[in-house]
Amino acid sequence: MPRLLLLLLSLLSFLLPHASSLDYCVADTSLPQTFSGFPCKNPSNLTADDFSYSGLANPGNTSNTIKATVTPAFLTEFPALNGLGLAVGRVDVAPGGVIPLHTHPDANEALVLIQGTLIVGFVDTSNKAYIKSLKTGDVFVFPQGLLHFQVNSGTTPAFAIITLNSAAPGAQLTSFSLFSSDFSSKLIETTTFLSEAEVKRLKTLLGGSN
Repeated sequence: MPRLLLLLLSLLSFLLPHASSLDYCVADTSLPQTFSGFPCKNPSNLTADDFSYSGLANPGNTSNTIKATVTPAFLTEFPALNGLGLAVGRVDVAPGGVIPLHTHPDANEALVLIQGTLIVGFVDTSNKAYIKSLKTGDVFVFPQGLLHFQVNSGTTPAFAIITLNSAAPGAQLTSFSLFSSDFSSKLIETTTFLSEAEVKRLKTLLGGSN
């Protein structure tokens, strides 16, 4: 019996130091990314700092065309999210600012309004729009892949925290995809029914070509 107990204790002593490596995989972003993702950092070298991120503490710069910015805490910024199916970010929108229509192909999104007011909404695949005016403390969700937006129609800056159920949710802004790119102006006119003058104006505004 003592020999069996000794054997069990020896087995546990072998397994326990390796258990934490199955609990998480903090990405080592200094190494090349593979098809299955980033390699894991050695768990024995991790500290609490590896699971903490302070990059959302300060307001983002809203001195731009859209008077808004998103500060991401995605996989590349916060390697502890690797394998957790989670990302967070900070949204700052100045009065009159807008986060234009966009989609996240790989994630659902939840927005929590911390300060100010926002008009938010999305359009589903049956072309029904869901639009809501939010006040501080409100939460709104945007289903995966659907076009959605945020607008500050108030007189004070708005600040929100977003969470997404992917560490790399992806994002495509409709306006920027069309008018910041080299997408042919003639094809944009044909596929969107916009006038030549409007397409030219938007390409000039957003820096597109062709």
